[in-house]
Amino acid sequence: MALYEHIFMVRQDASSSQVEALTDQFKTVLTENGGSVAKAEYWGIKSLTYRIRKNRKAHYSLLNIDAPSAAVVEMERQMRINEDIIRFLTIKVEEHEEEPSAMMRSRSHRDDRPRRKFDDDRPPRGDRDDRPPRGDRDDRPPRGDRDDRPPRGDRDDRPARAAAPAAENKPAADAAPAEE
Repeated sequence: MALYEHIFMVRQDASSSQVEALTDQFKTVLTENGGSVAKAEYWGIKSLTYRIRKNRKAHYSLLNIDAPSAAVVEMERQMRINEDIIRFLTIKVEEHEEEPSAMMRSRSHRDDRPRRKFDDDRPPRGDRDDRPPRGDRDDRPPRGDRDDRPPRGDRDDRPARAAAPAAENKPAADAAPAEE
């Protein structure tokens, strides 16, 4: 039998007990078709990146499955029928992770990585001693595209834009020709 990781999302209106009931329902579908569920994790309600079927949040659940492909196909068929399931994804894997998934790991595991420095740890940004001085910038030649322009002056001196012709002056294409 093949190993799969299966994640499904349930609409936000469903309660946690309804999500657990759906998980149990899909577990029974898998066991009836010759498979088993090695691990089931409920990740809770998470915000979606974009709206899916008018939902902004969803309940997430993970199933580690050891089942033949026919059992997985049947479970996915029933998920497509169920209106509470808004998305699902099944991935074939070489082996299941024994430890909790990345979503369930505690913060203590994440504290092992280096922390970013925040504003109170940074030096003041005033004089940057690591950069060379800029000077007066008089050593640059003048930009040619700006020397030949006249000064802007007052903006009211510009000529006004021509207004679009009124609609009543245009002849209608649908109108019947006038009789003489």
